[in-house]
Amino acid sequence: MTIKRYEIIFSGPENQWLTLEALAERAGFHPAVVKSFNDCGLIEPSAREGGRLFFNKDTVPRLHMIRRLRDNLGINLAGISVILDLRDRLIALQRENATYRSRL
Repeated sequence: MTIKRYEIIFSGPENQWLTLEALAERAGFHPAVVKSFNDCGLIEPSAREGGRLFFNKDTVPRLHMIRRLRDNLGINLAGISVILDLRDRLIALQRENATYRSRL
């Protein structure tokens, strides 16, 4: 008889951070590529400890978007940077607008 073993997954705040290597694995990139995205400013680490970078789990979808823009649309990293910056600004403005509307 085989006993099934289940992995325990903690959902506390300490499990919200991913190392550069873990982030690369989850997003399907080589760690060096993810490091280059960080160096270009396309992604930002949430924390640093010693020489290690730690990223929020929300960075994974951003890396998927970078992949789509680069591989499917052929946009270079400078163009991706502009697109992501405009997207981030649009999201911030939409949140601000929703806040103002909720006050009315």
